Amino acid sequence: MAAGPRILITGFGPFPGAPVNPTAAMMEALAADPAALDGLGEIRTEILAVEYDKVPERLAGIAAGFAPDIAIHFGLSARAEGFTLERLARNEIAAGRPDNSGAQPQAACIVENGEDHPSTLPLEEIAAALSRAGLPHSWSDNAGGYLCNYIFYLSRSPHFGAYMPPVSGFVHVPPLTGEGAPENAMSLEDLVAGARLIAETCAGDWRSVRAAAR
Repeated sequence: MAAGPRILITGFGPFPGAPVNPTAAMMEALAADPAALDGLGEIRTEILAVEYDKVPERLAGIAAGFAPDIAIHFGLSARAEGFTLERLARNEIAAGRPDNSGAQPQAACIVENGEDHPSTLPLEEIAAALSRAGLPHSWSDNAGGYLCNYIFYLSRSPHFGAYMPPVSGFVHVPPLTGEGAPENAMSLEDLVAGARLIAETCAGDWRSVRAAAR
């Protein structure tokens, strides 16, 4: 069997309008139970600051010391229906949404004359695995104009050479269950189970591709 891949799994901390970010809790749970991902490869989890200036620098630092083969980025969407599998990183930043530092970019392209880029995660296989586990999922071609789409684009664009995981993509998740939670909310247990399943599916696909190339 091929050696396991280096897998980076990220979430975000709280941000304006979302004082609780389930993806931070997901990363903490994954880090607290590394045995649950044992055998997949070398795993690294990160909780990223919701700040435009800090994200590229942090990803470059991770790349320098870890160089992930697979990057699975998670973010919160109040409208997400289960695990929302984002298919397209769009070259766009929306205006009017300040980050945690108060920075508020004007509506613009992330890269001048840059193209949109598709996810390279094995999305069909992920969707099938989630369905088998009884975990809800949906599809999207619009990851928004905030930092979720921003990190998705950074991970897929060739313009950010310091951080170039061969396989990368983005998954939105809904809010956590609890008092006053919306109908689409999910428990932390299910969110963590889904994240592990997504990582397992990506690792399996990575091994299959490497084996076929031999």
